[in-house]
Amino acid sequence: MNLDRLSRQIRFIAEVDKLKEIFRQTLCTQSRRQENDAEHSWHLALLVIVLAEHSNHQPLDVLRVLKMVIIHDLVEIDAGDTFAYDTVRMADQHEREARAADRIFGLLPDDQRDEFRALWDEFEERATPESRFAAAVDRFQPMLLNCLTEGAAWRNHGVTSDRVIARNQHIAEGSTPLWAYAARMIDDAVAAGSLAQ
Repeated sequence: MNLDRLSRQIRFIAEVDKLKEIFRQTLCTQSRRQENDAEHSWHLALLVIVLAEHSNHQPLDVLRVLKMVIIHDLVEIDAGDTFAYDTVRMADQHEREARAADRIFGLLPDDQRDEFRALWDEFEERATPESRFAAAVDRFQPMLLNCLTEGAAWRNHGVTSDRVIARNQHIAEGSTPLWAYAARMIDDAVAAGSLAQ
């Protein structure tokens, strides 16, 4: 047994427990409390398993997509969650998150550090079929929660339908059917008064 390797892995696992304390603007559908990043990551993993057949690319490396959606928000332990429509905080988001990726993934043994960092970079670049599908479900999930909570976060921040479309239309790069469904959700939310035009 390599005790140093195991110790580094356990240190990383203990550190990333902090993800449970990073809260997002989207609300849970029942309690209407803010969702935390760990809940978001779990929900994304479930979306990937259930919806993988709707990826534009088949066959899809589902395990690779799962790894991306589980680790991509770990950087928010240091960088914080940047609300999808906060243009001021988005200006330096990538730099803040890249520094966090270096620190957090740097806790791992070198081979895992390099793998996790490469997966995080792949997710950010959206250049592979797997990263495009991971990004698609990452954008779809908060839209779904907003629709299921009568647009609570959208209304709270004065978000309009044109901004939702602009922010999320790249879902189609990973899944055309998922974007078609999301577009209908947007139309329904506008019609219901949950999302302003």
